[in-house]
Amino acid sequence: MNAAQHRLADTVLEATGVTMIFGGLTALNDVSLSLGEGRIVGLIGPNGAGKTTFFNCLTGLYVPTRGSVRLKGTELPSDPAKVTSAGVARTFQNVRLFPNMTVLENVLVGRHIQMKQGPIASLFHGPAFHKGERAARERSRELLEFVGLRDIENEVARNLPYGDQRRLEIARALATEPAVLLLDEPTAGMNPQETEAARQLIFRIRDTGVSVVVIEHDTKFIFSLCDSVSVLVQGEVLVEGTPETVREDPRVIEAYLGKPREEVEAEVAEAAAETTTVISRIDDDQTAVIDKYREDQP
Repeated sequence: MNAAQHRLADTVLEATGVTMIFGGLTALNDVSLSLGEGRIVGLIGPNGAGKTTFFNCLTGLYVPTRGSVRLKGTELPSDPAKVTSAGVARTFQNVRLFPNMTVLENVLVGRHIQMKQGPIASLFHGPAFHKGERAARERSRELLEFVGLRDIENEVARNLPYGDQRRLEIARALATEPAVLLLDEPTAGMNPQETEAARQLIFRIRDTGVSVVVIEHDTKFIFSLCDSVSVLVQGEVLVEGTPETVREDPRVIEAYLGKPREEVEAEVAEAAAETTTVISRIDDDQTAVIDKYREDQP
């Protein structure tokens, strides 16, 4: 097997030259991404860079104007349900649960895609139907245990704290038995403890053999999580590489802060110098007040 064939064999998801045009607006321009087996890839960029649009193209919600998306070498259909059946699951930037269903019922909804009972078994509730239902509940409970929600399986989803709702959405996505999991801002709105728990959960998901793509604004989270990172700016890939490479790239700093790196560093140094000067003046003023007080004492 040559190097190119070996790369293809290890590639789970590959997007090539994805372009998305809405009317006269180019939301994505020639965006490519390769996700290896058992890898975690991060997708970062300023607001409006096209990250969620790219996810929508990967999952069949949008049909790219140009380009292709392949899972294990097979082009994915332009149908979200068929893409999920093929092995690509996702969560959303805004949590999308069934709020009036229980925790367990929400996961069972995701599990439905793996249930193979025919219409006869489903209609008459025969042995095959009951066997499938039992298996679905067992697997759903395993997934709730995996994400740490097993003890509240009968709680109504809308009553869960925000962090638990995020974990429930991940459990529902995992219930489809994906080869690839796409997470759209999984730590948005979380405190530091919840963010760290999410990071450890994603590592555990990776360790089960599921490859992961993560959109996130928290660059510290991304750089500590991912094997590689791609930066989208105005619908195009600005830079991609290891977290170390991306973190040190001056183009990334400029894209996020809108200024060249040298200018940013100069402003930081100037602000630090001004702070030092202000503190020094405060110390001098305090010393003067104390000295004056001592002089006035009999």
